[in-house]
Amino acid sequence: MYRNQIIASNSNSLLEFWAGLECTVNRVGHAYHDQFAHPGTPCYAKFSDYCADLGVKALRYLVSWERLTETPETWDNVSSDLNGLRQKGVRPIIGLVHHGSGPPTTDLLSHCFATGLAAHARTTVERFPWVMEWTPVNEPLTTARFAALYGLWFPHHRDERSFWIALLNQVDATRLAMREIRAVNPQALLVQTEDLGRTYATAALGDQSGFDNTRRWMTWDLLAGRVNPAHPFWDRLVAMGLGDRLRVIADDPCPADIIGVNHYLTSDRFLDHRTHLYPAERCGSNASRRYADVEAIRVLGATPAGLRGALDEAWTRYGKPIAVTECHNACTREEQMRWTAEAWAIARSLRARGVDIVAVTAWAAAGSRNWSSLLTRDDGLYECGAFDSRSGALRSTAMVPLLRELASDSTANHPVVAAPGWWRRTIRFAYPALGMATPVALASLDRDSAGGGPPILIAGGTGTLGQAIAQACHHRGLRFVLTTRADLDVTDAASIDDALARFRPWAVINATGWVRVDDAETQVENCRDINVTGAALLARACEKAAIHYTALSSDLVFDGTKQDLYVEDDAPAPLGIYGQTKAEAEAGAPHGLTIRTAAFFSPNDAHNFAVAVRDTLRAGQVFEAAADYFITPTYVPDLVANLLDLVIDREVGIWHLSNGEAVSWAEFAGRIAKACALPVDLLSAVPGDTLGWTALRPRNAGLGTSLGVRMPTLGDAIDRFAAASPSLPAARQAA
Repeated sequence: MYRNQIIASNSNSLLEFWAGLECTVNRVGHAYHDQFAHPGTPCYAKFSDYCADLGVKALRYLVSWERLTETPETWDNVSSDLNGLRQKGVRPIIGLVHHGSGPPTTDLLSHCFATGLAAHARTTVERFPWVMEWTPVNEPLTTARFAALYGLWFPHHRDERSFWIALLNQVDATRLAMREIRAVNPQALLVQTEDLGRTYATAALGDQSGFDNTRRWMTWDLLAGRVNPAHPFWDRLVAMGLGDRLRVIADDPCPADIIGVNHYLTSDRFLDHRTHLYPAERCGSNASRRYADVEAIRVLGATPAGLRGALDEAWTRYGKPIAVTECHNACTREEQMRWTAEAWAIARSLRARGVDIVAVTAWAAAGSRNWSSLLTRDDGLYECGAFDSRSGALRSTAMVPLLRELASDSTANHPVVAAPGWWRRTIRFAYPALGMATPVALASLDRDSAGGGPPILIAGGTGTLGQAIAQACHHRGLRFVLTTRADLDVTDAASIDDALARFRPWAVINATGWVRVDDAETQVENCRDINVTGAALLARACEKAAIHYTALSSDLVFDGTKQDLYVEDDAPAPLGIYGQTKAEAEAGAPHGLTIRTAAFFSPNDAHNFAVAVRDTLRAGQVFEAAADYFITPTYVPDLVANLLDLVIDREVGIWHLSNGEAVSWAEFAGRIAKACALPVDLLSAVPGDTLGWTALRPRNAGLGTSLGVRMPTLGDAIDRFAAASPSLPAARQAA
């Protein structure tokens, strides 16, 4: 039926691309966590334009029961959104509850949950009778686990019977909702989503993995009327007093028209009875024994079945059309791209074998928030999608041209996509591999193991940033060339041309530069040669060769008179020679990407302020720091991670990257000391003018951003710096 109504039935028709915006509205205690309540979240109406441009055929859209019950006036917004999608030729797939428990008058264990959702479904379909595809309840089994078995979401139960009741209530809600929807639109289709993976285990836990692998199908099995006396779980549920409910569902089934498979790199699990090999937080228990539960990809020596296996198994079990309804990787940009491209390739190869895969969904297309805490609190953490919505506008990332290429059945041409994702590299192992007595070594990738194709050229191989960028490229599987002045002299046009011809990079990151701020005042020409002349030569050569160019700039391009943080469009007004050369370099690369940053620190570099504080205090010496000059310290790993994402996105213009909090040098020193458990009383806060600086510096050089790229907080960065710093020897601590 789906093929006849939605897309052509011949096997040569293109695989569809769908999209979705993360739309959970879940309850924790008395508080609702709404993914769409954040001011930076774009509305669907705006997103419809992007969907049409990308070739997206359908958009998963939430008509939230919780939200519309509490604020019925927002029906007008829903109408505007859906009509906008319709005008653009984008089909909405309407969801009614997404990991939710309904409005405050009900919950997943309430007898009125199903009838209440059915009433909301009737109201919705009467307004939009033309909508063909519906998902009344997203991931019923997953939601039941989180809310009634693990106690993370409302109503916070932690027992198996509550889990089954929560699942049955959601299945009944789906059945009754589809009955109401089909009373208005008899041709309406049920697109039933569920997280689908496979559980692997050591032999000692074979019974638990068998249980999990049977339970994972229960949403679709119940809806299809398969849970009858022949089902493996029938006796178990009847013993819990749920037999009558099972019979009602089996006698009046509502099978899915499309099996919606949500699969993540964390969906396949591994259970291990050897709990001593794992952190305590990864261990739990069933009724009889304790075991670790970790991502299978992080421990299995042989790669688990993954998405291909999930789709294959679903097709074998149900023989129904399948859509990959969630396909997201909370990772760096290139890994998101590799995962999406791999999912698309898997879908196409299965279709070629006769498996009826109808679509792959770009999810979450505009990113998501707070999933690091499983939506139990507002932790402020954002995961980027195809679009970056942190500024309140939708900024296209490198995922966008990739999606466009895949949707048009073209080959992905971004250089980073050809390399294997982390789940295909030895870096994936986080625990002892199955069958091995010792942990698998985390082998470093050499340059060529990141795949063929052009590299990223990093100029400035001996500097802190050059080394950090190279290490990040190693870790992320990005092919790179790290050059020294012998390979590439930025002040020599011939050397530049030779390097670009020899290495043939697709991107150049200029991490060279004069960095001695005070010495610049007396060695003006030397500073200008590197920071201005050399930077301009390299930028122009890259522009001529159509190579993406990135340079690093500084907060010292400002004079410090602004009372607030400086943002990207504030005009430079440098006080010293160093700042002047950086401002000139910015102007000399108008078609490239310029990253302004400040006061960067790292435990892996001996020459930065935070390390100086740490080592001086450890030596028992007094450390002086300016109390009246304010900066926004920047943690190098965060800087590099975001810089590489912007390079991959081929962004241009000026961007500010810092950890976002303006502090004095003295306060920064104090926070480093506390995090490292060092004596704060050895710190001396002094006027900056007493420190013997030659160059003038801005008193307030804090960097903010109007472009939405906000890195982790300074407090979080300092904690990671302290954790990565070597501990004091015990004897010295005692002393």
